[in-house]
Amino acid sequence: MSDNNAWRFVKKRTAADGAVYVSADGARYRRTGGAELQAEAAFQRRVADLDYPVPRVLEEGVTDDGHFYVVEESLGDQTLHDRAVASLNGGRALPDDVTDTAAQVATRLLRAQAAHFVEPTPGALRQWLESAGFTQNVFQENPDLDNPRTRAALDHALDRLATVPLVHGHLDYGLPNVLPAGVIDWQHHGMVPLGYDVLPALEIIAFKGGTKGYTASPDQRHRYLAVLDDAARNATGQPISQHLGAYLLVKALFFLALMRPTDPSRTDKHLKWQYRRHLFTKGLEQYEHTGTVDTALFPGLEEFAAGHRAGDHP
Repeated sequence: MSDNNAWRFVKKRTAADGAVYVSADGARYRRTGGAELQAEAAFQRRVADLDYPVPRVLEEGVTDDGHFYVVEESLGDQTLHDRAVASLNGGRALPDDVTDTAAQVATRLLRAQAAHFVEPTPGALRQWLESAGFTQNVFQENPDLDNPRTRAALDHALDRLATVPLVHGHLDYGLPNVLPAGVIDWQHHGMVPLGYDVLPALEIIAFKGGTKGYTASPDQRHRYLAVLDDAARNATGQPISQHLGAYLLVKALFFLALMRPTDPSRTDKHLKWQYRRHLFTKGLEQYEHTGTVDTALFPGLEEFAAGHRAGDHP
């Protein structure tokens, strides 16, 4: 194993037990963890051979205390999220160079995915819905949402996606995991319908309610989707943006998962839970009426909080 003295601690890993370290020259990262990290490293090796824009795995093994470790090349020290936050200057507009770079990286991933479809198994699309939307957890925490109306909308979304090819996907794709050189943090990998990773990347900013500090304009979102449609047409003969509504309905579930607070005194967490419930309901209504979800119509968290205090929201 590489000399521990050459590594600087970066952070604890949020999604699993372990930590992240960077080499003294910044050219490599070392992560520690358990079986899930070992599976992630094996996945990265596999998709790197398929031209996915992922960090190359350079070394892996077991630490003296029994943890698995992996060393991978650095794709840089500033994600597109970090770049966006650093470039804010009193406003909230996302810089065009960030959205343009996001489109370039998304195109690289989309092309690699479109070149390597996965043979579907019975129930694979519904299994994707369950894992991508954390539906079991969402319905446990919000039993009132587990109703015929929600189920009908989700069934309709799956019907619309029935002919979309399945590919190896990230499942947690967004600007915090994207660098100009590629995509990091593949611990949630699994099969996804083509476009699920990349299409919602600018739309999901709205689910944070303004707490990320930046927002994508309608023009930026339109241009981003147009680039991906062009890439999809070149790769498959078909655009993919028509599936965005179905994907955002699943994302609305994802962002509601694990949100219900257990401590009644945490009014801040209760507010965020209610906010995400509101966004899901709003997205569901839009999808029912139009087959799409327009995140530009979502209220920000502060706007929702004001209405919540005034009794306009539950």
